[in-house]
Amino acid sequence: MRTNRMFWAILLVGLGFLFLANNLGLMSINVWSMIWPVFLILLGISFLLGSSRGSTEMVLEEGTVPLDGAEGAKVIVKHGAGKLTVDSSAESGALASGTFANGLDARVKRDGNKLDVVMKPKSPIFPDVMFPWNWTTGGGLQWDFGFTRDIPLNLVFETGAVEAYLDLTDLQVKELILKTGASSTNLTMPVGAGFTRVKIEGGAASVKIHIPEGVAARVEAEPGAEIGLTLASFSVDQNRFPKVNGYYQSTEYDSAENKVEIRIEFGLGSIEIH
Repeated sequence: MRTNRMFWAILLVGLGFLFLANNLGLMSINVWSMIWPVFLILLGISFLLGSSRGSTEMVLEEGTVPLDGAEGAKVIVKHGAGKLTVDSSAESGALASGTFANGLDARVKRDGNKLDVVMKPKSPIFPDVMFPWNWTTGGGLQWDFGFTRDIPLNLVFETGAVEAYLDLTDLQVKELILKTGASSTNLTMPVGAGFTRVKIEGGAASVKIHIPEGVAARVEAEPGAEIGLTLASFSVDQNRFPKVNGYYQSTEYDSAENKVEIRIEFGLGSIEIH
């Protein structure tokens, strides 16, 4: 946390000196043209300071989002860089609970019997601008938490440079959106959620998707996206999901009680589905 404050302090002080020198005629350059380079330099210094401190400064805090009698929830999980582990281990009476490096900022709105939740790291200043995560740990943020099994869920994961393990096996996930950057994600689909709609958006990322036995699936790539997937790596178990009319689908998909529909919008990356 101190490193984050130091970064912003150095940035503001540095810019202040530049503007003062320019106004006093001590400099004859365009200050505005220097702002972006100075910003990048100070950002790099911030990263180096965080890395040099190592992971010993990471403070794991317990966090809980109460269920409060809700019968459904939409949850957006915003995680910047680090490690993210999610399963179905929420404590009784909680929508979500677990440990969160440097704390959890959970914003909850209620709409009738449903909850609308945004989960993101605490940030000392400018929490909604550019740095929703904290760089003091060097290794990034470590989150390990679970959702409740008791209610239907719509989940959105927005991740950056993260190593993610999302085990949704025992959850009632009705809709899942994964937006990820340069990351590695291992995703296990629900086993008994009925119908689950999934959308995956990514760049230079690796995503491995496990579909449990007894769950049918249809996998579809966005028009034009499959070219990018082919240039990188796109692997589907065609023994379970043979290719038909441009998509991959279980033979029993239409009649299956539990099934997932996966739509992929991906750039240069790696997708594995089995």
